[in-house]
This record gives sequence, structure tokens and C-alpha cells, in this order.
Amino acid sequence: MANIELKYGKSHYYFEFDDTRFDVLAAASESAPLSDLQLNEKLDQPIGTPVIEEIVQPGETVLIVVPDATREVACGQVVNVLVRRLIANGTSPSDISIIFSTGIHRPVTEDEKTAILTPFIAQRIKTLDHTPRDISRIVRLGETSGGIAVELNRALVENDRIILIGGISFHYFAGFTGGRKLICPGLASSKTISATHKLAFDCETRSRRDGVGTGLLDENAVHEAFVEAASKTKPSFCISTFVDEAGEAVDLYCGDWIESHQKACGIYADRYTLELTEKREIVIASCGGFPHDVNLIQAHKTLEAASKACIDGGTIILLAECRDGLGREDFLKWFEAANSRQLADRLCDAYQVNGQTAWNLFTIAEKFDVRIVSDLPEAKVKPTRMRHFASLAEALKGVESLSGYIVPAGSKIRFVSTG
Repeated sequence: MANIELKYGKSHYYFEFDDTRFDVLAAASESAPLSDLQLNEKLDQPIGTPVIEEIVQPGETVLIVVPDATREVACGQVVNVLVRRLIANGTSPSDISIIFSTGIHRPVTEDEKTAILTPFIAQRIKTLDHTPRDISRIVRLGETSGGIAVELNRALVENDRIILIGGISFHYFAGFTGGRKLICPGLASSKTISATHKLAFDCETRSRRDGVGTGLLDENAVHEAFVEAASKTKPSFCISTFVDEAGEAVDLYCGDWIESHQKACGIYADRYTLELTEKREIVIASCGGFPHDVNLIQAHKTLEAASKACIDGGTIILLAECRDGLGREDFLKWFEAANSRQLADRLCDAYQVNGQTAWNLFTIAEKFDVRIVSDLPEAKVKPTRMRHFASLAEALKGVESLSGYIVPAGSKIRFVSTG
């Protein structure tokens, strides 16, 4: 018998399993976290641009764009090092602002700001919030080649320099996180967010659009629209991190906001794509704990990954605490549809961003026996067609004899079938 620790929120489940029936699907061991010295060395090797000190001149205003609390990118360490470098180069602290790239997520709380940035930075550098429906803070910057209105936070044009700080991981329709996503959808209007996300869905086939998917950038219509929108603001520098399970940076790529991000995405895909020769009857998947399972919308990304390793009709057990609930209170309205096809019809009649997430979750719940171990009340789980369980032991009842996979960090991994 073997044992494994599966993260659940800020806690965990210990799972004892028969290693002749289960294989653990995880990437190779990660390197040690970067020290500040090593991080500075990485920042001294930008891709496609000079170092940051040659880009930002004293007297120029700087806007640093960072993710919200649903992302873990070692932001505190990176921002501290970056701000120290800017100040040493002659930039006044009063000329630096930090804005949280929330898209349509809820606003960042004061406690979260401190956790993301560290108390030192949160107390000394001005922070800004983004509200996608606040028209007083939104400016129109033209259209994409596909006719989508590019409406972004005014702070992006009110500052001389824009620096993006994000993390790289897989995204189920944008291909990867980070880079251009920090601006669009992160700092876009609700209208722009909806229009760019709608490109992921093909209303003729009532399914995902060709070219759109996990780990895909080339000919990905959503990614291309994000890049077009973000290009209207001409970001000066981009920093992309890889983090370990503790949320500490183990690698970093920086420089040109397109070139360095694409380089990081390619390396990430090589490290975190696992080839499977067969799918199995049961997949037990943890999101990797908080913040990856902070709400159901975020946890769904792990469910998407797990579905690629399970046979049709098999069982997926998803460990997802969901301390913040569903992610949006109107999320369940989509599951009033009789089936995923009817949901797709509604989505095409009146598109909304989270409707597409609901459609994807619904299609998985129709195809597999999805059992979710969660702090969500059963009344909120039942409409999704998933089955709610209070513990891993309860979720395993009736499927103890099956052979399968264990996925300890589903938010980080992509599975590719070769069988």
C-alpha cells in the first residue's frame, strides 16, 4: 500500500491506496524556489527587450498589473524585487501604481491585497481596483480585426509604462494563463470580456470552436483576440512565473510581452504535459488546494483536466473545497436546462461568459459519474448533475475495486492520450 497527501483548500486528505491499481499522475519534481538573488538574475536576462532599468526612466509613471486571489504566481516576491529595482533606478514610489486584474471576478479584499503583495508593498505603493462595469474608468481603444470593441481600464493609458506580472498554467480555452490575459480579459469591460470569450464557442456545432483548447495558442481565436486587445496599450515588460505547490517561484521568464510569454508557455507545456497510453475507470483529482479550488468555477478547470484521463462512463472524484462558493451566484441558472444541448441553445441566444463554463461542466457531468467532495451545500451541487459527498471515503464507496489514476495537482497538468 502507498500513501499520498491530496490538498483540499488549505487542508488536505491523506489517501492510502493500492499502488498496483493506481498510478499517480504528476509532473517531474520541481526545482527549489528561486531566491531574490536568482530572481534578479532572471530579470537580468529578458527576452526581446532591454532590462527594465533601460525601459523605465526616472519621472515616468509605472502601472504594475497583477492577478487577483484566484491565481498563485509568487507575486509578493516578484513585486518586492521589481519595486526595489525601479526605486534604485530613480523611479519615485509615488509614480508606481499596482492594479489587480480581476476581469469579472469579485473585487480583491484588503486582506487579499496584503497577502498578494506582502504588507510592505501594500502599505507603501498605491493600489487600484478594476470594475468591468464602471464606465467612468473604462476607455475605448478601437476594435479588433474581428470587430470586437476594445474597452479597457483607463489606468492603462494614464501611465507611461505598463509591466505585467503573471503566472503560466494551462487554460481550457485560452490555451495558457498570464501575459495578454492580464489586460484582456483582466482589465477589460464586461462587453469586451463577453465578446472575446464568445469566440471559444461555435454556435453552428454547439461545441468548442476548432483551435480553441488547453495548451493551444496557434490559430486559437480567443488567444488572438486577447493579444489584439492588449496590443492597444503597448505593454513595456512582462514577467511570467512557474510556481511550485507552495506557490513559490521556481522559474521566471521576462521581457517582450508577446515573445517572452510564448517562450514561457512552450516550456511550461513541455514540463507539464503528460502522455497517457490508456484512460482508466476512475480518476481521483485534487485541484492542488487553495486558491485553485477557491470556488466551483476555478475548480472546474481540474475537472476538465481529469476528464481527459477517464474512460467514457467512468468515475471522476473531484476534491474541491470551494470556500467562496460557486464563483458567481447566478451560475446555477444555466443548469435549469434539461441537458447540455439545451444549455448550448440558451448560450447562443444570450451569451454570457460563465454560461460557457457551465456548458463545459454540464457536458462532463453527462459523460462521467462525477463525484465532488466539497464544502458546497448539496443543494448547490445537485443542479450541476454532479454528486455531492462530504468526504473522500464516502465518495469512494462502490468504486473501491476499480483501477485508475490519482491527480494531486489537476490545475497544473494537461493530459494527452497516445493510446
